[in-house]
Order: sequence, then structure tokens, then C-alpha cells
Amino acid sequence: METVNWKVEGMTCSNCALTISKYLQKQGLQNVSVNAIDGEVRFETPETTKGEKWVKGIESLGYKVVNDATIETAGEKKPVNKFLLYFLICLPFTVILMLHMLENWIHIPWLMNSWVQFALCLPVYLTGMHFFGRSAVKSLSNGIPNMNVLVTLGATAAFVYSLAGSLLNLGGGYLFYETAATIITLVFLGNYMEDASIESTQKALNSLARTQKVMANMIAFDEQHKELIFPVENKQLQPGDLILIRSGEQVPADCKILWGDAEVNEAIISGESLPVEKQAKDSLIGGSMLANGSVKAQVTASAGNSVLSNIINLVKKAQGDKPPVQLLADRISSIFVPVVIGIAIITFVVNYVLLSDFTSSLMRSIAVLVIACPCAMGLATPAAIAVGLGRAARNGVLFRNAKSLEAFKEIRQVVFDKTGTLTTGDFAISDFWFHNTEAAEFKRIMHSLEKYSNHPIARSISKEWKTKADIRWKKIEEIKGLGMKGETFEGDIYQAGSYKLAPQTEDGRAHNIYVLKNNELLGWIDVEDQIRPEASKVVNFLRNKNIKTILLSGDRLDSCTRLANKLKIDEVMAEQNPGQKMEKIGLLTAIAPTAMIGDGINDAPALAKATIGISLSDASQIAMQTADVVLMNNSLKNLPLSLGLGKHTFITIRQNLFWAFAYNIVAIPVAAFGLLTPGIAALVMGLSDVVLAINSVRLFVKKVV
Repeated sequence: METVNWKVEGMTCSNCALTISKYLQKQGLQNVSVNAIDGEVRFETPETTKGEKWVKGIESLGYKVVNDATIETAGEKKPVNKFLLYFLICLPFTVILMLHMLENWIHIPWLMNSWVQFALCLPVYLTGMHFFGRSAVKSLSNGIPNMNVLVTLGATAAFVYSLAGSLLNLGGGYLFYETAATIITLVFLGNYMEDASIESTQKALNSLARTQKVMANMIAFDEQHKELIFPVENKQLQPGDLILIRSGEQVPADCKILWGDAEVNEAIISGESLPVEKQAKDSLIGGSMLANGSVKAQVTASAGNSVLSNIINLVKKAQGDKPPVQLLADRISSIFVPVVIGIAIITFVVNYVLLSDFTSSLMRSIAVLVIACPCAMGLATPAAIAVGLGRAARNGVLFRNAKSLEAFKEIRQVVFDKTGTLTTGDFAISDFWFHNTEAAEFKRIMHSLEKYSNHPIARSISKEWKTKADIRWKKIEEIKGLGMKGETFEGDIYQAGSYKLAPQTEDGRAHNIYVLKNNELLGWIDVEDQIRPEASKVVNFLRNKNIKTILLSGDRLDSCTRLANKLKIDEVMAEQNPGQKMEKIGLLTAIAPTAMIGDGINDAPALAKATIGISLSDASQIAMQTADVVLMNNSLKNLPLSLGLGKHTFITIRQNLFWAFAYNIVAIPVAAFGLLTPGIAALVMGLSDVVLAINSVRLFVKKVV
């Protein structure tokens, strides 16, 4: 299956997203996700040959599929918002029409002529029908009526009623051209304000996206092998290309340093503002900034496959997810328009029976049509999620799906792995012992075994005892929960791993690494690890929130107990292999919602089993792919932020949904009882989404920890 990502313009509410989603599902496409906030459309398909057909199908519904390859950069002029343009076209005609309502103060005889009012209203009405009318018809033909159906019905009712008054010469009491014009003009204004507000919810993600498009200094060589440097756009760079990056410049693509040293600001990725020292063979992340120094580097990934690009795509995908709390609102939104039309008809009939006044009854039913707002219910969750995920990404916290945000509010237990999670993973050899071999040979054996492992202890030993004369193995493998095992071409079997390989030693002590040759003890190694400086603060934060903390590790019980006592962790589960870790997490999750934080390959099953799996960015790839949340700065310090954002994003969603439902429950009866004119109703409807967006944007600055 191939994943397809499109950008679609013209969506104004969740009904629009439902319309596109329903069409694509009818075409047999799978895992369809449509985000009304940013216009992202994502689906999976076994074939792309029908791409043009699907594009035409979406455009026949009234939307436009655009090329998302061009990313707006600072300094580029943004096109004028179409709703603002429509509003400015309609505004002069509507203002002149409204003047006749001030005849007690301003008397303009010619403006009282019904055909003059018709002439002033007609351009506004045609502009409105060009957008609202076409959208309404197309949504009805697809079986999911959108908000524009209500606007079209309301404006058309006022216009046709007024036109009938003009044709039959019934007098000024039957002329409501200004009502039709006001509805259309103010809804355009409301849509523009909504667009501007919703765009602000994407501020953090747009800021990340703008850093993707930069110029690069590409290095090439002429026929005389003389070095040439010329500017190219980073999107033209391919793996293997050579580039020069100077002090103060942005890293144009993921690359590896070949020459030079530099201090790099990776805040765009990790949220950490302190520069990181980089030297030859170190990797640079596209989008980061060289604070000091110059380097020559080789590109390792194209722009579309860069770390930053993958982060942006991950956030966009998560923004398109719908947590369970949104499902009820979606179901109501899908039937909202027919229900409102029914309420408008009932309003007209009841008012006409009670008041015997056709005009007043019609105005009240029009007000009901115009003031109702299904968009608020559809945007309540996406707007809050867009801000929550955007703020998280800017601070180096990546959520793989929106459901994780909601799940955080229920977390009552947090389980930590030990090595590389609560500790730094930077080990130093503190002591070692061997026999039946030489020191140099013992170190050579250990380097040759451990260099094939991703475990932090193994990496530190391999680095400290590095040698070029390493052993070439006939067979080498990593046994989960035990360690490394290698077989030489001579048939000797070497093993290096935990105490489970050799539980009994001559000195009676337990050591970190045991080394065996042909199942006989060859030696042992002790290493020291440092506790992460932020670990104590994070554990204290969780304790203050009444969240239970648990240490779950494959390490020895005495080592785990010492660490737990230092950090005041509530419970210790030591000497667990990957299968046992997964089983323990399953039992804990059955008791209460549980978050698991780990970084090793042996943590992957447990991460998948937890309510929420959290991985550090320096973790093994399988752990990062299994986790629901990734802490990009390879630190625990943003764990409280992720918990706080999850909780407060859900609070914002509940506030938004309350506002959306309460607004419609109150506003529709108010309009039905004649307490609002259609023009005021149109303005209030536009403002309802703005209130929702502003409440969501508060998440950018709200204190969540």
C-alpha cells in the first residue's frame, strides 16, 4: 500500500472534511484522514494510476487539490485571503443598502426605490451564490449538506421575498434586500476571521515548515579538480552531495560532517537552546543552525526524507487523527444541517400561526438558518489538537497520534527503564578482572563482541577499548535480555552479558558484564553510570501529581534498588527480560492507565503494551517506532510538559465542545423567538468559531506544568 498526501483548499468546516472523506472511501481508498484545519488529505492505495480521477472528483465537490511542494518562506508575499476579497467586494454595496435604514437621520430619496435596492443587492447575492450556492449544491449532491446550505437558504429566502415585493409593488414593508446582502457580507467576514484564527493554531507547525526551504552552498569540482562552491535550493540536494555550511547559516539538509568543528543550535528539533558541539563523523539535522564554526558535510537524506520533514509529517498525521471525544461531535455535525432546516421550518410555521405575520415569521426562520453553526462542533477538537501538537513539536515532544494526548489525562502510573532512561547511558569502566588470557586480548574480545550491540553499556565498553585488530566472527548475534554471542572460525564460542550467564563468581559479588569462553568464565567488567540530572525533578513532579512511579529493568536488584532509593521511586521490578517486562506492563495497565518510558530494543514490546509508550530520541529505532511519544532532546525534562499538554489539550477540547453545543442550544431558540435580526445572527455565527479558535490558541502560552 502506498500512502498519498494531498493539500486541499476550500474546506471551511468538518462537514467539508466529511464530504471529501466519504468520497474517497467510496473510491475504495483505505485509512482516509482529512484535516479541515490545514487541508491535509491522507489515504492509502494499492495503485496511484487513478490519481487524476480522484483529483477531478474532489474538485467536482467544490474543492481544489493544490501542489504542496512550495513552502511559504519569510519575505514571500501571501495571496489575499479569498474570504477577505469577497467581503471587500460586497462591503460597499451592503453599506449603501444599509443607509436607507437610517432615513430618520439621513434621507436619500432614490435609495428608497425598490429597484435601486435590487441593483445594489444583486452583485452581493451573485457573489455569495458563486461561493456559498455552488458549495451548497455540491454538498447536497454528495449527501452531506454543509453550513453553506444554511447560508444559501437564508440569503435566498430574503432575496426572493424582496424580489417578489418589488415585482408586485407591495411597498417597503416587503423589501429585505439589505438582509440578504448583510447575511452574505457578514458570513464572508466571519469566514475570514475564522481562517485567520485557525491559521494561528498552525503557527508552530508553519514555523517548522518554513525552515525546510533554504539555500545551500553546494561543493563541486571542475576538470582540474578545483573546488567550486555555488548556491542551490536545498530541495535539489540528494544523498551524497557535498555542501559547505558557514557560521550563522542554517543546515540545509540532514548530513554528516567530513571536515571541521562547529557548535550547533538544534532548538528547532529538540527545543533545547544550548548549542551542541559537533565534529567530524557527527550528524547534522536539517533545519538546525550553526552557531559557531564552519564545516564541510555530505548529504545523507533528501529534503523529503529528512528528520525535520518526517517530524512535520508525523505532526500533520497526528493532527488529522480523531480522539474518541470527537466522534460524538462528528455524528451530530453530519445530521446538523437537516435538523436546523427542520427547526427553521417549524419556527416559520409556529410564528405564523401565533403572530399571523408572514414577514416576521420568515425573518425569524432566516435568523435560525443563519445563526446555526455546525463548524464549531467540527472544529472544537482539531483546533485544540493543532495547537497542542504544534507547541509540543516546538519543544521537542512528538506525539504519534492524537489519541495519546487524550490518554495522558488518565495516566496514574509511570514506569521507567533504568539504563539510558533514568541514567545517562554514558558508562565508564570502573573495574575488570580476567584470567587464562592477556589484558590486550581480553579487551580485544570485548570490543569485538560489544561493537555489534546498541546497548549503552556495550557501546561504552566498545568505545573505551577500541582496537583496529578486532576479531572477525563466523557468526555474531545479540540475545535479548542476555547479551552478545559470537563464534570464531576456529569454533570458539564467546559470550558477554548479564549475571544470568554466570551467577556465581569467585569473589561472591555480582558484576555488570560477564565474559565466557566456551561456557567457562573468562572475566568480568564493572561499569559506572550517572543518573540523569533531571531525573530527580521529574520523579518529584510525578509524586506531587499523585502518579505512582515504578522502576522496571533487566539490571540486578541491588543496582536498581540503590537507584530507586536515590530518586525515591515507589516500586522496583528488577532482573526482568523483555518478555517479563511486557507481561509486567500488561498487569500494571490492567490495574490503571500506565505510561512506559524506555530506550532500548528490549523495551519495545513493553512500550507497545503500555497505555502510552514514551521513547527518548536517542533510543533504538524499533523503540522509537513503537512509542506513542518521542522526547526529541534525549532527556526526561520534557516529560512533565508532555503530560501537562495532554491534560490541558483535553481540557481545551472539552471547553470548545461545551461552547460549540451551548452556543447552538442557546442561539437557535433566541433567533426563533425573534430576539435577533438575520444580519446580527450572521455576525454572531461568524464570531462563534473565532471564540473557539482563540480559546485553542491560549494553549500556546498557557502554563501546563
